Amino acid sequence: MPIDADTAIGADLGETTFAWTSSDVLLYHLALGAGADPTDERELRYAYERDLRVLPSFATVAPNLRLFEPPAVTFPGISVELAKVVHGTQEVVMHRPIPVEGKATGRSRVVDVLDKGKAAVIVSEIAVTSDAGDPLWTARSSIFARGEGGFGGKRGTSDRVEPPDREPDAVLDTPTLPQQALLYRLCGDRNPLHADPEFAKGAGFDAPILHGLCTYGVVLKAVTDALLDADVRRVRSWSAKFAGIVLPGERLRTRVWREDGRLLVTTTAPDRDEAPVLSDAVLTEVR
Repeated sequence: MPIDADTAIGADLGETTFAWTSSDVLLYHLALGAGADPTDERELRYAYERDLRVLPSFATVAPNLRLFEPPAVTFPGISVELAKVVHGTQEVVMHRPIPVEGKATGRSRVVDVLDKGKAAVIVSEIAVTSDAGDPLWTARSSIFARGEGGFGGKRGTSDRVEPPDREPDAVLDTPTLPQQALLYRLCGDRNPLHADPEFAKGAGFDAPILHGLCTYGVVLKAVTDALLDADVRRVRSWSAKFAGIVLPGERLRTRVWREDGRLLVTTTAPDRDEAPVLSDAVLTEVR
């Protein structure tokens, strides 16, 4: 059905109460590739409960850990086929470190709906508070719905983040696992695009692709480890645009620039002629 932007924008999507344990955190970190060197103390912060710390990108999966059905893209004024949808952007802003285990409530809303002509961009936000009522994090994401534009909505403005015209301060190569998408889907995203070859072909891909949010977490971990001494508590916010796909098993190459108190990040797939993967990515530190 055509998108009704007037109905969708500002729609209250209700509250969700959810909980997580240290086992959920450990699974999430392992699904990102943590623990590759099981004798490294810094890796064990992700993969062993003794000094476990929670990577801020865990915020993107925590509300959905107990969901076992493929997601439905249905909101007030919006109904889109799952095969038409890809993740556009993701941002997480931390208000305090995520506890190793806890219970929380998230309040969700549709922030905006943009008309890009051949596609629609749907922006939503979830504000999460602890069981005691303290703010934990705010996460904002957009999805790109192919073939759903042309409904007469506003196009929106550019949010490009250009890296400096100089050599990066760090270049990080990170492997992904051939089975990484199958691991990551255990964290709650059961979209068959990431597991079913026939579904992936029907969506226009040669093979199942890695979850964008998995790449988002893998790159955050790589940057945190290399430039923040693997201290997840130093991450204030992490935002990125999904510029291209990742095939499970291929390498990621991340370039990082320190600029104006921020870390500006781009990620490519070097084995596919440096095909863009993440762009306009920014990490800010706790001050």
